[in-house]
Amino acid sequence: MTAEMQRTLDSAGSAVARAAAADLAQGVGRAALIFVATVLAALVLAAPLIIAAGSDPITAYGSLYDGSLAGRRPFAETLVSMTPLLFGGLAVAIAFHSGLFNIGVEGQLVAGGIAAGVVGIHMSAWAPVHVLLSLLAGAAAGALWALVPAALKAWRGVHEVITTIMMNFVAFSVSQFLVKPGGALEGEIPTGTEPVQSTAELPRIWDPTRLHLGIVVALVVAVACWYFIYRTPGGYRFRLVGANPVAARFNGISSNRVIVEAMLLSGALGGLTGAVEVLGTHRRFLDSFSPGYGFDSIAVALLGALHPVGVAAASFVFGLLRAGSTQLQLEADITRDMITVISGLVVACVAARLLLSRRAARLVRGRDAGLEVGTRLGQGD
Repeated sequence: MTAEMQRTLDSAGSAVARAAAADLAQGVGRAALIFVATVLAALVLAAPLIIAAGSDPITAYGSLYDGSLAGRRPFAETLVSMTPLLFGGLAVAIAFHSGLFNIGVEGQLVAGGIAAGVVGIHMSAWAPVHVLLSLLAGAAAGALWALVPAALKAWRGVHEVITTIMMNFVAFSVSQFLVKPGGALEGEIPTGTEPVQSTAELPRIWDPTRLHLGIVVALVVAVACWYFIYRTPGGYRFRLVGANPVAARFNGISSNRVIVEAMLLSGALGGLTGAVEVLGTHRRFLDSFSPGYGFDSIAVALLGALHPVGVAAASFVFGLLRAGSTQLQLEADITRDMITVISGLVVACVAARLLLSRRAARLVRGRDAGLEVGTRLGQGD
């Protein structure tokens, strides 16, 4: 190879790299713009409801800021609320990539919380090992809780939405049974267990706040999920089955196997959600310790467009709303349920955007087809 040819190849390679970087930057910028526009649209739509509730939107949103970002403690509480939402959003996103709707994260996090609490209370080990075993127990319990819907979907064709909802209520009932007075896990406080051992606690990382190591674990898991989904053969199989099961089958990929694997992985992430809350935030298992993290995780995954980076950003937004809800009630005299309304508006805006995008794409295809037909008629074809 001559020096001139080498220079030509290097120049072509550099041009391709620059074009790829430009496309990536454009895609990231567009996704960020859509994300911000969706959140702002939800806040604008919520303003009339805030006025109807007898408050001022500027005061209300100012109180949200005060309770979530104005200072060390509010910001830490935002990150504390973000942590389970990030785990849960990743769980929902993994299932969605495989064409599954795991609406059972709430039940899976309860199962994971119970398992992590039991291991944290009754097992003795060196601190890092004890924490790891407790987290693994929570992930295993969440995966086990997702196994029934996975098996029914794969081999009997039962829709996962129905079975995961049913498993939620089973988890709630098991939780109440275990921690009720006289229950197997009854503790020193009503509807709660004994505290986990100190060796099983996720350490606090920002004194004097409640922020614990779980946020770091969640971010590491988010990076791992990104790598798995977009950089491994397993992630490719998940995405192919979710996009086109028929094409996957012709490529030798077993849809049933992917369904089971995706639901188990999603359930494991759901179980980690509960485990981190029990070991890091509450330091014991409490019945109804989740204020609905599993259900909010659906909105988090949708707002984040099922991408781990987007899910992380969306979990921060929803964590901000949760952390600021108390201050919203104190300063703006609005019930904390307004946060649920805003969350619902976010989902509505996401759905509206998808519908409008599909409608616009359909119109463009129709226009292009009409132009092609007109061109052929003009040429006498």
